[in-house]
Amino acid sequence: MFKNPSKVLFLSTLIMGTLISISSTSWLGVWMGLEINLLSFIPLMSNSKNIMSTEASLKYFLVQAVASSLLLFSLIMMFLMMNISIIMDHDVFLLLISSSLLLKMGAAPFHFWFPGTMEGLNWWNSLILMTWQKIAPLMLISYVIKMNIFFSLVIVSSIMIGSLGGLNQTSLRKLMAYSSINHLGWMIAAMISGENLWEFYFLIYSFLSASIIFMFNTFQIFHINQNFLMMNNDPKIKFCLFSLLLSLGGLPPFLGFLPKWLIIQAMAELDYLFIITLMVITTLITLFFYLRITFAAFLFSYTEVKWNYQCYYNNEFYIIMMTLTMISLLGLTFSSLIFNMM
Repeated sequence: MFKNPSKVLFLSTLIMGTLISISSTSWLGVWMGLEINLLSFIPLMSNSKNIMSTEASLKYFLVQAVASSLLLFSLIMMFLMMNISIIMDHDVFLLLISSSLLLKMGAAPFHFWFPGTMEGLNWWNSLILMTWQKIAPLMLISYVIKMNIFFSLVIVSSIMIGSLGGLNQTSLRKLMAYSSINHLGWMIAAMISGENLWEFYFLIYSFLSASIIFMFNTFQIFHINQNFLMMNNDPKIKFCLFSLLLSLGGLPPFLGFLPKWLIIQAMAELDYLFIITLMVITTLITLFFYLRITFAAFLFSYTEVKWNYQCYYNNEFYIIMMTLTMISLLGLTFSSLIFNMM
């Protein structure tokens, strides 16, 4: 990516668009930042050699354009209604603004475009779509969020669709997309109890997703069955991948459980017990489809083929993966120790 000067330009404007959005003092500035961000990501997505990426970039552009026009329409209507003396409920406009932002980041029930778009991208673009592209909409939703029926439905549908949608997937990109939808439900729930909680969740989620995608990209794995043949000559690398997957699912000894633990505690104090129960149950379903990959790849003895013995990675990759896995494995333990010492 960095060998191409135009890609570097678009990547820097992509980052700039997000920063304009989250630091803007007016809604019009927010809209402008989102547009810069969108128009920078389209050239990064499109690849003339891959017809799937062209389809994905077109799909992404159309959905984001609809979301942007809905956002701009609701903002203009809100300002107009403020200036003229028509008594109209302010919550209607906030609901429209929230809907457009939820559509932009692919939270359920506005998720219809997200798994299909992910399927047409390479791993690095998938990582940008799963992490960086969600920063601005999430930050903006945290400004307008109010715990009502609409947001309760968004949280519940995100965690349900994110967990059940991944059950019948064989493509790892779609699986990561549904996992992302599930995590979005957790992040929106975390916003209710405070700003710093969802930001912490997002940081941990981004770290774990980046670690997993770094490995998938190195081995060029795109489907579940490729896990069985790859990496059989080095079980330690396989252990790294599946430890990170279980951490992303939120299994207790791992780092991924820490933000979930904090959210459960914060929401229990606010008496949202029904939503917490649903969130925990659906997380168990996501863990099931991670475990299904893990069990099959760990326990079954697959036929080895000679060409698979070629080494896909160097020592630097090995050291980086071991370091990331150790952070994931021991992060929760160290956090608990530091907390107790304080």
